[in-house]
Amino acid sequence: MTKLLEWLCGVSTLGAVWALVTFDLLDLSLPQTYREVAWPMPLYLLVSFGCYSLATVGFRVATFNDCEEAAKELQEQIKEAKEDLRKKGLKM
Repeated sequence: MTKLLEWLCGVSTLGAVWALVTFDLLDLSLPQTYREVAWPMPLYLLVSFGCYSLATVGFRVATFNDCEEAAKELQEQIKEAKEDLRKKGLKM
């Protein structure tokens, strides 16, 4: 099962449960407070997911590893390319 199918299965399950509770499709005779809490639940989940995503991206950016050797190697390759182009007559 791919990750997309896992997410779609989870979201559809949550959506079905939300619809059952909110619209009382099975005549469960739940208290009105349950419906009042369940009605804005998708918005709460969306805001929570957004906060989690923002925190995850922020943490990953803050702890991003510097690759000193790769930077030096890239600078050397740039110098070599510039020298090669100068030999071929390109002025920079």
